Amino acid sequence: MSPPAREQLAGILAALRLDADATQIDQLLRYLELLQRWNAVYNLTAVREPAHMLTLHLADSLSLIPALDRHHPRRVLDVGSGGGLPGLVLAIMRPQWQLVLVDAVQKKCAFVQQVAATLQLRNVEVAHGRIEQLNLPGFDCITSRAVGELAELVRISEHVLLAGGSWAAMKGGVPEAELQGLPPDIAHDIEILDVPGLQAQRCVVWMHRAQAPAAARPGDS
Repeated sequence: MSPPAREQLAGILAALRLDADATQIDQLLRYLELLQRWNAVYNLTAVREPAHMLTLHLADSLSLIPALDRHHPRRVLDVGSGGGLPGLVLAIMRPQWQLVLVDAVQKKCAFVQQVAATLQLRNVEVAHGRIEQLNLPGFDCITSRAVGELAELVRISEHVLLAGGSWAAMKGGVPEAELQGLPPDIAHDIEILDVPGLQAQRCVVWMHRAQAPAAARPGDS
């Protein structure tokens, strides 16, 4: 990547108050190079220009990290990871997290596997298939940037969410209609994301299983 791209990335990280060492910055830029190269053949993303990839993909995924940090996840599942967004970005920036990236499209999984090997991301596992059909160990956080409606994300991945875990679904504007369609036992919170350089609304919808009301004790009125 060109020096302007490195400078732009440094500005994005500073705006998000994210620390990154030289290796992580090199890995992020190398990832974008690989995404651009493979995209010409495998059509991983509709975004073609490297500068647009930097904002629409990289900055967008990086904006999720401060929100995730407050939840202290250890095992994170990225459902419908596609070209590795946000999963590969999370893996680069948070090597202490264990990331499993799932996609139903083989060529996208092959790309993510190649990136993980090239960048020596030892905290990344790639799983090919539909998440509802995969038998995986539990996760304390499930992210998604590409799966459709919120209720569908809950339905297909609830079996791998640990007790006390949360979904972190990235969306554009607040998806009011989708929120209305959530099962009654799923609680939610909205956190607005400020993506540097992106003039568009972004948010993360936090979802978790609602706690059942405590049983009434004898003698309570």
